[in-house]
Amino acid sequence: MKEHRIERAEVFVVGPDVERYTWAEGMSGQYMANIILRLTAASGLQGIAGGAMITPHSFDRAVGETLRHVLPDVIGRHPGEREILWKQMRNLGTPMVPQAHSLIDIALWDMAARHANLPLYQLLGGARDKILSYASTPLLADNQAYIDYVGERHEEGFKAVKFHCWCQPERDLPMCAAVRKHFEGRDLALMLDVEQRYDLHSATRAARTLSDLGFRWFEAPLVDTDIEGYREIRRQSTVPVIAAGNTWTDLQMLLQGARAGAWSALRVDATICGGITPIRKVMGLAEALGMDVEIQCWGYTLTQAANLHVMLAFDNCTYFEQPVPYPAFEYGSHDVIRTDKQGYVHAPNGQGLGIAIDWKAIEAASILHFEIR
Repeated sequence: MKEHRIERAEVFVVGPDVERYTWAEGMSGQYMANIILRLTAASGLQGIAGGAMITPHSFDRAVGETLRHVLPDVIGRHPGEREILWKQMRNLGTPMVPQAHSLIDIALWDMAARHANLPLYQLLGGARDKILSYASTPLLADNQAYIDYVGERHEEGFKAVKFHCWCQPERDLPMCAAVRKHFEGRDLALMLDVEQRYDLHSATRAARTLSDLGFRWFEAPLVDTDIEGYREIRRQSTVPVIAAGNTWTDLQMLLQGARAGAWSALRVDATICGGITPIRKVMGLAEALGMDVEIQCWGYTLTQAANLHVMLAFDNCTYFEQPVPYPAFEYGSHDVIRTDKQGYVHAPNGQGLGIAIDWKAIEAASILHFEIR
């Protein structure tokens, strides 16, 4: 197996000139760097992974610079050594930017699936080959803009829409009521994400309102670590409540939160929680607890693909998060993931992640590029 030992790693921090969006009142247009890792074995076998780093003012190079210091330990290793590499990186002296750890693990899984001539979701278990999606909106101007936007997405085939909004209860809740009233009787699920910006009083009041409106879930009303607050929201309402999924990502932390009754479902992202290796364990943990895992997918196509493959490998996730409008999230990918007329996204074609990259476009927009041998 020596021919498959990794001999080169390339890192691209990509800052494309695309539309920038906001997710709450007072935010400026956010810069979303696309950090891409490409591993190459002596045999020519490759593995890729991508993750997003979202910051105000300018593109962030932190994940790329972190990879510079940890990738030398990957050189000479075999893609079959995923578990031991994951544990070694997890126990470094100083906690590192989590996306760096995640990208290495995902790229190793991509290599393994390509070597097996399988799409990644089939290597992971292959529970299904499609899943319903929800349109995940940016912040819009007013109630009518949301009504119009939801109508457009529904016409395209979406059966679910999640609102990013002002994160101000006095504006958010009337908007939710207006959209629900306009689309009453339609086959359309609605969700609300308030980016961890409510206080407990506002969150409990909002949850009761969303319960009455029949919302599919209420996302990130409080900071992820406020377990007691989440328990109280659930005690006072019936709408399903989930966290943002960016802070409590470790298996033991998630177990504590689930046992405490903080959330209706778990929430993680393979590109943030450490990769495919740990998210598989999260899926199993949730199944043992009788819970779903509503995986987030906000980012460019490679981020979406890694999470989609996990969703398709297991059956305890109900929706794929489809960031819209499409173009800003598809830069640098020949293959893209889009929702069909029936409201589903399908498994990408091809081996591994199944995403062909436009490397010329990636190189043209790279603000940091280096190679480790």
